[in-house]
Amino acid sequence: MSILIFLIISYILLSFSLYMLFPKAGVDATKGLIPGVNFAEWCKLIGQKPTHALWLLFPIVNIFIFCAMAVDLVRSFGKLAFKHSAAAVIYAPAAFFKIATNPNDKYVGPTLIREAEYAQKLNEAKVAGDSFKLSQLEKDNPYQKSVAREWVESIVFAVFAASFIRMFLIEAYVIPTPSMEGSLNVGDFLFVSKAHYGIRTPMTVAMLPLVHNVIPAINKESYLENPSLPYYRMPAIEKIEAGKPIVFNWPVGDSVYITSSRSYFVSQIARQPEYIQGDRELSDKVAKKEFVVRPTDKRDHYIKRCVAGPGDSLWIKDKQIYLNGKAVKNPKHLQYLYQIQMPANVSVSNKKLDSWGIDIGDNYFGNNALFNNGQGVLFLDNDQVNKLKSLDKNIIIEAVNQPNEPTKLFPFDSIVGSQNWNVDNYGPIWIPKAGATTPLSIKNLPFYRRIISVYEKNKLEVKGQDIYINDQKVTSYTFKQDYFWAMGDNRHNSEDSRAWGYVPHDHIVGKPLFIWFSTKEGSIKNGINWDRIFTSASKE
Repeated sequence: MSILIFLIISYILLSFSLYMLFPKAGVDATKGLIPGVNFAEWCKLIGQKPTHALWLLFPIVNIFIFCAMAVDLVRSFGKLAFKHSAAAVIYAPAAFFKIATNPNDKYVGPTLIREAEYAQKLNEAKVAGDSFKLSQLEKDNPYQKSVAREWVESIVFAVFAASFIRMFLIEAYVIPTPSMEGSLNVGDFLFVSKAHYGIRTPMTVAMLPLVHNVIPAINKESYLENPSLPYYRMPAIEKIEAGKPIVFNWPVGDSVYITSSRSYFVSQIARQPEYIQGDRELSDKVAKKEFVVRPTDKRDHYIKRCVAGPGDSLWIKDKQIYLNGKAVKNPKHLQYLYQIQMPANVSVSNKKLDSWGIDIGDNYFGNNALFNNGQGVLFLDNDQVNKLKSLDKNIIIEAVNQPNEPTKLFPFDSIVGSQNWNVDNYGPIWIPKAGATTPLSIKNLPFYRRIISVYEKNKLEVKGQDIYINDQKVTSYTFKQDYFWAMGDNRHNSEDSRAWGYVPHDHIVGKPLFIWFSTKEGSIKNGINWDRIFTSASKE
């Protein structure tokens, strides 16, 4: 709502400034107050056809058109310096009002026509070979820009354009972890469309352009939390489908400990203190309580497969996902953890393994040796398992059973009957839907606690067996937005919804389009995956 109020107030101020400015150019002042007419007259004053104003009706494009029109209008009043153009772009109503109230500022004519006429004179002198006239025209050229200004304007425009494209349309991402291995590998660079699921307008406005949440090299946050704008999303081109990869902001990434190896959400450390033993840097940060609080659009980006949408009931039985009681189609390269024992007389080269898509990134232990004395523990898909088995009938490949970890899996509470849950046998769990109402009790509250208090910003209290929302005792709750369930294709090597719960709709960033570059194991030193370049990033 606040962004709408800002735009309305800005438009009123713009109309008033045009009302003040138009008489200086011989235009009836009242035309500055009439919507549509004011922009048409504005176009005439700068040397454009009135129909040029129709471009202002097109989202995103209108931002660039408006800025260009604002610069051309101040130039039509003889304001040709860089500071005048910058002021017009930063806040046009103020720039126009200053010109309107300065008795020394006069309308000199439509700048686009005047610049074209001056350029014609320069060209005629050049063609005629009149070096004296040409030198005089060049010397007196009011539109001539210094080399420094040309560079500054080019850089500013490039950054401005790139920032807007990145913010609203398409952004480049790189896959840093093997959680989607097989479908999307470590080292894949991909483009993600922010328009397909609805363009999300920025919430954090005070930030460095072209970086997400951390300034490279100095590792400091790249933004200020305030001022901020409320969440708003434009209409979507298509709906989010179960079975398709999505990019989103990490839902639990609002409060995180950040080390050189990874990020940990704060409540995760309380439940899994073993992380502290394995990361000395984390231990120091926990002791000093050095965690970072991030707004929604500045939380880390994750890419997983959306396996369930709003209103769906999900159940994982023996690794198979069931939605609303029906088994879903599994992705082609679904991976699990296997223990392998190779006979002493059987060996396989790293080159052959690499051709099968098996590399050090698939090694559970993370070292360079995939097999030690013929033994290995690897994350593999079904095709890779069959290829390894084809080497010798005596090769033993067994799936590694996953332990029951109810306190490490969402909703982190055995009271809900999740004591037998693990990553292969999980649920059933219902995915909340906007407008749907669920009964609320102490038993099922763990599923919805974070939704109610964090994602939907309510005051939540539990008093004995009673639940209070915004100081009102309740027995049910109606959800304000849709939620999704996201999982990695590398099912035994993915920290996903099973570890932290639902993905709110306001955290959705976009749809992966295609892989535009790919390095082996995430390093150009290891080579380039030529066969992955320009392939789809939304494989099933």
